[in-house]
Amino acid sequence: MNSVQIRSRVFTGAPSAREVARTGRVITVVTWLLTGAVVAVSMSTAAPFIDAHSEGYATGPLLALAVDGCFILGLQSDSTLARFGVAAGLWATAFRWVTGLSTVWLNVGDAALSRDMVGVVVHLIPPLLLLLVAEAGPAWRRAMGRALAEATAQEQADLDEARQTAEEAARAEREEAARAVREQREWEREQAEQARLERERQREHEAALAREEQARAEARERAEREARERAEGEREQQRRERERREQEAARRRENERREREAREHAEREREQQRAEHERREQAERAERERAALLAGGPVNEKLPEPRARQIVTAAVESGLPVRTAAELCGWSTGWVSSRYQEHRDTTPTPSALEGASA
Repeated sequence: MNSVQIRSRVFTGAPSAREVARTGRVITVVTWLLTGAVVAVSMSTAAPFIDAHSEGYATGPLLALAVDGCFILGLQSDSTLARFGVAAGLWATAFRWVTGLSTVWLNVGDAALSRDMVGVVVHLIPPLLLLLVAEAGPAWRRAMGRALAEATAQEQADLDEARQTAEEAARAEREEAARAVREQREWEREQAEQARLERERQREHEAALAREEQARAEARERAEREARERAEGEREQQRRERERREQEAARRRENERREREAREHAEREREQQRAEHERREQAERAERERAALLAGGPVNEKLPEPRARQIVTAAVESGLPVRTAAELCGWSTGWVSSRYQEHRDTTPTPSALEGASA
């Protein structure tokens, strides 16, 4: 049973919660409108009446507001309690009637003392209506609360009945589904048994075929094994022959390598001897050139700078002092000293030569 069907079964004679709330709002709004009218009338009618029969400053408005305020307090309290279905008791009723009648008297007192019956009726209507609303409003709220409670109880009963019906239907569906499952499983077991018997027959047939195939395979395997053994013997013989040839080739390569290394060693020794011979020749030639440059002796004039530089270089290489080199080239000792320094800056020291050779 769906929710629409459940709602359709709710007791239709009781108001809904929305209707009760709407009616409660109407009662509240009308009550406060009537209360506002009575307060306005009291301020315009009761205040002058009180001021005319009492002394003091602003006694009329204060007393009118006090009486109306007490009456409004009683109305609001009863309205709140009635919303929860609670009665305030005799004292609350007495308080409400005393304040209500006080409001009536303050509104009609002036007209009554003046024997103005029309004025009495006119000024009696608002507070009397408010007093009646004060009595009828809580009664209405309590009656609507009871109707709402009855409707809620009926709705809950319908919901319980619908839930029970749905549970019974679901239980019946589950039983039907379980029966269908049992039948399906029984059929599946029968099918599985037939399939098992068929598989056994198929396995027996396949086993016979497999035995025949195994016999043929064993025969082929024996033939292939014999063939492999013959081929293995031939391959072994070929391998030994190949290893013998490879060993002979390795010995030849080793001999050739040794001969090549011997030739290379001899060639390196000849190359070293030739380099040593050329180095000695260059050293002897350089020594002869230095001796020729230094053999000229002191001169009285400056030699050309290229010639002077050659003499200074030879003097430096021969270890002659700066003064001797200056006498041989005719240049000043300062200039020769600068050339000596240039030569030292550009010529590596023996330690540097040893590090480079290392």
